Amino acid sequence: MSLRQGRLDIRRRTEAASAKVAPAAEGARFVLRTATAAAHERLDRLYSRFDLGRTEDYGAFLVAHAPAFLAVEAALEAAGAPDLLDGWRARRRGGALLQDIAALGLDAPPPAPAPRLCGEPAILGAAYVLEGSRLGGALLIRAVPPGLPTAFLQPGNPAEWRAFISVLDARLSSQARLAEALSAAHAVFALFERAARAQLEPTGLDC
Repeated sequence: MSLRQGRLDIRRRTEAASAKVAPAAEGARFVLRTATAAAHERLDRLYSRFDLGRTEDYGAFLVAHAPAFLAVEAALEAAGAPDLLDGWRARRRGGALLQDIAALGLDAPPPAPAPRLCGEPAILGAAYVLEGSRLGGALLIRAVPPGLPTAFLQPGNPAEWRAFISVLDARLSSQARLAEALSAAHAVFALFERAARAQLEPTGLDC
């Protein structure tokens, strides 16, 4: 299974999980998914250029995540995510990412400039991108050769995703709040896209 095929399968599975919580076409998650679909597709195309079956590419894949992931997670922490999302400490994966990068003998790049997250809608929009990304671990990890560090790709608990969707639906109940969440989600997708391009372009993989 290719990385891109895996991501498409992940998306279908997460939609099925979300449907248990949010009514079709009414839940905030579906609004966020539809409005960020183009940004998500651009990011998928970039990250699918890394061959996770090759140690060098796998390391580059992790390093490409670091600037954006660490910045967004720190911004969420500072903005109040621990008070808004149950189990925030368990949801954090920045330490796992740094652990995997170090285990591969690589240096983690510094975090990118942190996005400005003001208010619950912005927190939820940014968290939507990070929480959605962790669902891919169950499939992406299959492409990684045995023996390589995979703490960052370990799958999350589906119950935590469903709980997060419930928070989205409860807290993003107006068009104004949804618009704020979408703005933050787009900013986070753009941050990840810049980080991926920065890693790919020097290698000539981005074409």
